[in-house]
Amino acid sequence: MTERPTRVEKDSMGEMSLPASALHGASTHRAVLNFPVSGYRFSRPFIRALGLIKWAAAQANHDLGLLDAERAALIVQAAEEVVDGKLDQHFPLDIFQTGSGTSTNTNANEVIANRCAQLAGKPVGSRELVHPNDHVNMGQSSNDVIPSAIHISAAEQLKNCLIPALEKLRVALEAKAKEFWEIIKIGRTHLMDATPVRLGQEFSGYAQQVAYAKERTQKAIEALRELALGGTAVGTGLNRHVDLPGKMLRHLEQRTGIAFHEAENHFEAQGGKDAVVEASGHLKTIAVSLFKIANDIRWLGSGPRCGIGEIQLPATQPGSSIMPGKVNPVMCESVMMVCAQVIGNDTCITWAAANGNFELNVMMPVMAHDLLESIRLLANVVDVFCDKCIAGIVANEERCRELVELSMAMVTSLAPKIGYDRAAEIAKESAKTGRTVREISQEKKILPEKELEHALDPVAMTAPGGKEG
Repeated sequence: MTERPTRVEKDSMGEMSLPASALHGASTHRAVLNFPVSGYRFSRPFIRALGLIKWAAAQANHDLGLLDAERAALIVQAAEEVVDGKLDQHFPLDIFQTGSGTSTNTNANEVIANRCAQLAGKPVGSRELVHPNDHVNMGQSSNDVIPSAIHISAAEQLKNCLIPALEKLRVALEAKAKEFWEIIKIGRTHLMDATPVRLGQEFSGYAQQVAYAKERTQKAIEALRELALGGTAVGTGLNRHVDLPGKMLRHLEQRTGIAFHEAENHFEAQGGKDAVVEASGHLKTIAVSLFKIANDIRWLGSGPRCGIGEIQLPATQPGSSIMPGKVNPVMCESVMMVCAQVIGNDTCITWAAANGNFELNVMMPVMAHDLLESIRLLANVVDVFCDKCIAGIVANEERCRELVELSMAMVTSLAPKIGYDRAAEIAKESAKTGRTVREISQEKKILPEKELEHALDPVAMTAPGGKEG
């Protein structure tokens, strides 16, 4: 077996042999060897955010006269390649690494410095032109870069992926609410028959949940707009120019379209991760809403003959390897599993954020991973659910009418006219005999026929005061 070529680089701990083709350096390679834990890597949005930070720092430090034009141009070009995903293969580190994410910040510094060497026609590993710490990391620390990368990457994904997906779902559900408005069905509370509702009213409730989900996503972005950049090691801003954060933030807004701002208090921003917990909390709430919607739709479509069957879901794939013709509500189940995962991710983020000791949280990589994974999963599953389930739902009007007429809850509208106790007797007789409330009421002549017909009008029962709306 042919041995792969290697090169030797040095860091503060000494020499390290690493693959010749790797753009990361000695310090990163130590972390590669130290953390063969999960195989999980930082995702594309996070690596993009790291590239944006290094790009903005080079621009800002040049603006401040701290970085000469040649070095700044090289760093900007190399950082752009990180932003664009051209160097992703050179970010090999496991999520379960040093809790500050220092290894990954170092990874970015080394990759950009070595790529600068390549661009300048110098050997990879040479540092005389662009040094990973002195130049790429100028005015920064892992302790303000990594939390800022979490905020930037999550805010971008919320803005560009989750909000559009939720808006698409909201529109689809509102369309179904209008389509189903004239269909009257039985309501249910405690899983038991209740008074009639419009199928469109049910779907309007789902549409409103998603509208609120969009608002919660925007609130999550708002919580993440505050960045730790400028705090450097412990929040004091040691070793950076006083104007560096402001200049970096202007560059970042230019690239992201999000108005990030400097932390009100750098000790809070680096010692705690409350904003990440808040953002994750909004995602958890969104997951709870989506779980409710998907689960309701799954139940409403149950059957097709021996369940509720008030709606019919699109058939997307065979449902059984043994029962021919069976079709399952798989799109709903997919949504529900994603929601369970997001709720679990929130628990991990909550626990990790609680581990902020003094001036630094040391569980940031797993928080970054889980937050971005929650956003990715929600955005993807919402998009698929909208296209492959919601858009194709058909109402079973005959089944809806049948269940309304069979329901004992129809007696509710008679209570104001004949009294609760007498209405309860009719409901009990209906349950015992299997006859409808209408049949029993007509037989007992409890009201004149026209008055009874009006009282038992299911359409009127769907509006306040029993008036058709």
